[in-house]
Amino acid sequence: MKPAVDVAAPRVTCRGITVVRGGRALLDDVSLTLPAGRWLTVLGPNGAGKTTLLAVVSGVLRPDAGEVLVDGTPVAALRPRQRALRLAVVPQLPVVPAGMTLGDYVLLGRTPHTGPFATERRSDLAAVAEALALLDLVEMASRPLSTLSGGERQRAFLARAVAQGAPTLLLDEPTAALDAGRAQQVLELVDRLRRERGLTVLSTMHDLTLSAQYADDLVLLRSGRVVAHGSPDDVLTEATVARHYGAHVRVFGSGRSRAVVPVRDGVPLPSDSGATTPS
Repeated sequence: MKPAVDVAAPRVTCRGITVVRGGRALLDDVSLTLPAGRWLTVLGPNGAGKTTLLAVVSGVLRPDAGEVLVDGTPVAALRPRQRALRLAVVPQLPVVPAGMTLGDYVLLGRTPHTGPFATERRSDLAAVAEALALLDLVEMASRPLSTLSGGERQRAFLARAVAQGAPTLLLDEPTAALDAGRAQQVLELVDRLRRERGLTVLSTMHDLTLSAQYADDLVLLRSGRVVAHGSPDDVLTEATVARHYGAHVRVFGSGRSRAVVPVRDGVPLPSDSGATTPS
């Protein structure tokens, strides 16, 4: 049964986040609120500050100004173990110990509950078994991570985050380097876990169509600043994409069926029915 989630309560709040490096603002006065149980995706062209924002929210990077609150507590005031009990992070390129099996890697997700040198308990092993089953990895548990395909590794990274048991997932480009089918499978898994477990999801993504089809809300960054924030219908318009990505696109559909299609200037699509009007 899906856990009860207080959707009115903000799970993550960013207030005026500013990060400056080498005289350049990587983030400039970024503020946003992520309610419990929602999925918010951060978009933006390369260098917009997406990964930097996720690093600040996770507590890995201290901002030069502003603060992040997780369940009402400043993330800077939380010790690493306390953060890990609240936030499960899946970076683009997780560090994987050489020779580690998939099962042992997923078990690392239980470290915040057991401590680095404690013996795992029955509840920890049960959490790992459940995560492996949810992501269809049981038969691969004894295989070294180095032998898995890209899609299988992504599922392993998610399994570790699920086993961790934190109520909020931070996903940095979860579909990077995946083909269309595997990308869709990973996002479907995340969405199913969110619905079944009441998880809150904050992700960064490049694919505009997939972002529209899975996220409840979008934040568009450019040069470290928030330039658009709202529903996919509000953010992903032809005019907004052209202005901030320099891309010529057509946008079709609405809500979960919204699709952003790159097109060459002057080349018509087979059908323009359903395209949005630039604003």
